Amino acid sequence: MYAVIRTGGKQYRVAPGDVLKIEKTEAGEDSTVEFSDVLAVSGEAGSVTQPEAAMVIGTVLGEGRGSKVLVFHYKRKKQYKKLQGHRQAYTEVRINEIQVDGATYGAAR
Repeated sequence: MYAVIRTGGKQYRVAPGDVLKIEKTEAGEDSTVEFSDVLAVSGEAGSVTQPEAAMVIGTVLGEGRGSKVLVFHYKRKKQYKKLQGHRQAYTEVRINEIQVDGATYGAAR
C-alpha cells in the first residue's frame, strides 16, 4: 500500500511507516501533519487509482538543515569570483496511516 502526495512543491511516494524529509513546515515536534493533496493510491501491485477522498497522516519527528551546497560563480580573465553557500531547511515526518475512501491503512508495529 502506498500513496503519492504533493507538499512543498514536490511529490513523494509514501507508505505507512516511511520517514521522509519534506520542505519545512510550521508544525512543531511530535505534532500531527495531514496531507490532503493525494494524487494517487495503490492498494495492490500493478494498480494505481486516483481517489475521491484520501488523506495521509504523519507525525513530525524533528526539524533540521540539509548538507551545504556551494554555488561558485566565475568569469575568466575578469578577476570575478563569488562563492555562496546554502543549507535547505527540512522537516522530518513519519507516515502513520493512509486513509482512502473510508478505509485506513496503518503502519505495522
